[in-house]
Amino acid sequence: MYFLIRRIKVQKTCRISKLTLFVTLFVVTGSGLFGCAGRIGDINIFTDAQEVQLGKQFSREIEKEIKIYSDPVVTAYINQLGQHLANHSQRQNITYHFKVVNTDVVNAFAVPGGYLYVNIGLIRAAANESELAGVIGHEIGHVVGKHGVKQMTRQLGLAAMAQLALGENQSKLKQMVANLAANGVLMKYSRDAEREADVYAVQEMYDAGIDPEGMATFFEKLLKLQKGKPSRLEQMFSTHPPTTERIAAVRSQIARLPRKSNLKKDSRRFHQIKRRLPPPSKTPQGRR
Repeated sequence: MYFLIRRIKVQKTCRISKLTLFVTLFVVTGSGLFGCAGRIGDINIFTDAQEVQLGKQFSREIEKEIKIYSDPVVTAYINQLGQHLANHSQRQNITYHFKVVNTDVVNAFAVPGGYLYVNIGLIRAAANESELAGVIGHEIGHVVGKHGVKQMTRQLGLAAMAQLALGENQSKLKQMVANLAANGVLMKYSRDAEREADVYAVQEMYDAGIDPEGMATFFEKLLKLQKGKPSRLEQMFSTHPPTTERIAAVRSQIARLPRKSNLKKDSRRFHQIKRRLPPPSKTPQGRR
C-alpha cells in the first residue's frame, strides 16, 4: 500500500488532495489487507529505515523519564549477551542497542528500531543466565516481529498514517510519537504479539546455544509471585504478564526442537555481574 502511494504522482491541476487520495486507496485496498492480517494491529506502514529513525526518537523520549545505569561492566555484559542473541535472531538487518535501567522493577522492554532496556531488578531476579537471556530474547522477539511499529500504526490511526506516508505535518506527527513513547503505549502488546515474541525467543536461545528452558522457569517464578502477591506483580513485569498458557507453549516448542547436549544454562560471569549491582532501593519505584 505504501509503495503504491509513493509511486502515484498527483498533477497540480488535480482537485483531489493527497490526503483524499490516500484515504481512497486505503478504502479500496484495505479490505484485502485486513482480510489477510485480520485486524489493524497486524498492519505496519513503516519501512525499516523509518522504524530505526522512530526508534531513536522513542529512546530519547524514554530516557528523559528513566535513569540509565552507568556501570560500564554491567552494561558491557548485557550488551554482549543481547548481541549474541540478536545475532541468532530472524532479523539482523538493523543494529541492536542494549541499555541497563537503574530501577528495582523486574522488567525489560523494547522500542521500535532495536532499542532494548533491561532493568537491574530483572538481573537480580534471574537465578541464572538462561533466565535472563529468556527475557532479553523475548524483547528481541518484539523487534523481530515489528510489534512496536504495528502497535504505533494502530494507535496513530488513519489520519496520522496518511500524514506520515505523504510526508505532511511531520512536526505534529513527531509530537504524537513522543506522547506514545512517554505513555508506554508501544510496550503494551496483544496476547498474540506476546506469544509470537516467545516463539522467536525460544528459537534465538536454542540457536545461540543457550538453554531455552530458562525462559519457562523464569515465567513460572513470576506466575508463583502473581498468585502470592498479585499487587506486587502488577508493578513487576507488568507489560508482559506470564500465563500458564504461555509457559506450556514455550515448553511445547522446546520439546519439538532437536536435542542438544551442550546448551548453556549459566555462567560465572552472570553471577559476578549480579554481585556488582547496587542493593535494592527501600523506596517504591515506578512500573517501568
